[in-house]
Amino acid sequence: MRHPLHEWAEASLPEMLLDLERLVLVESPSSDLAAVARSADVVAEIGGRRIGFAPERIVLDGCTHLRWHLGSPEPDAPRVLLLAHHDTVWPIGTLETHPFSLQDGVIRGPGCFDMLTGLVMAVHAAAHLGHHPDAALTLLVTGDEELGSPTSRAMIEQEADGCVAALVLEASGDGGALKIGRKGTSNYRVEITGRAAHAGLEPEKGLNATLEIAHQVGVVAQFADASVGTSVTPTLIHGGTTVNTVPAHASVEVDVRALTAEEQHRVDDRFRSLTSSTGARVAVHGGINRPPLEITATEGVWRRARAVADELGMSLPEAIVVGGASDGNFTAGVGVPTLDGLGAVGGGAHADHEHVMVDDIPARTALLMGLIRDLLGIDASATDA
Repeated sequence: MRHPLHEWAEASLPEMLLDLERLVLVESPSSDLAAVARSADVVAEIGGRRIGFAPERIVLDGCTHLRWHLGSPEPDAPRVLLLAHHDTVWPIGTLETHPFSLQDGVIRGPGCFDMLTGLVMAVHAAAHLGHHPDAALTLLVTGDEELGSPTSRAMIEQEADGCVAALVLEASGDGGALKIGRKGTSNYRVEITGRAAHAGLEPEKGLNATLEIAHQVGVVAQFADASVGTSVTPTLIHGGTTVNTVPAHASVEVDVRALTAEEQHRVDDRFRSLTSSTGARVAVHGGINRPPLEITATEGVWRRARAVADELGMSLPEAIVVGGASDGNFTAGVGVPTLDGLGAVGGGAHADHEHVMVDDIPARTALLMGLIRDLLGIDASATDA
């Protein structure tokens, strides 16, 4: 006999698919604030209809976020934060070459895997639980996650404060693996200021910024430590003006990933100590963006998720640690137990083959529901809200 939560999720699947299609068809590239606002309109309409009331609409530096506070428990009652985002990496016009489709049990379309399916799951779970007297939930849907959450970070940390757990509806790992660790991210720009001169007539009067940046690229690459999972990757490099001018300016962008806050700070200290090898001026901009989602912040919720999966008759693969960051890094960074990767099963995030497996959506939604109930102390066998 199937668990009641499975039956509820299976019955909800047709409506979930309709909601997902609507969201995919509203393109929402993070850097296009008007597009993100239009996407927020659709999320608000869908969520308002499913949950029963409209969200708070929060616009920060032009970026639109949505928030639902559900339940009216005692102030000291446990609360769970559901985290999702409605922005995507895909530019306007992507639907012309990557249209929404549902064929042979596979959904395709920009943002379906990262992370619109997870958003739909969160909305339906919140709608089902929202009127339960013991269900204290916050559903926060941000609009700038793909940019590193520059406007929403403080709000995420504030909403997480005091919660028993934060559940992040980002897509799963291969085969549905939950994510119990994410590397922290840091971003740096090393800028060099030299002195221009004619490259043919008097190159000796110049101070070559390109030579200095070449030196610095080699130096910062050595900050990596593969033995502890720390990567330091120079990415974009710029320099010079014309082919016959000693370059006065050059810069390099550097992506840093680390599994621990200790490693992030070690690398940060090394960047701050960079010195010139040629006499050109060296300036370092940027720093730590997202703290790591460390396993110590996830293991308790992960154990509970496995217990809920067993109760539901589900088989979960081993959880994984990944290099990409999410808003779960922020909730873990303020000390809130966090579990990530609870969203869709599929693949191709940020890639042309982005897709979601339809058959897994009900089971994932049942798992989310069961875990919320467990965290809030609600009878997991009950089917009504």
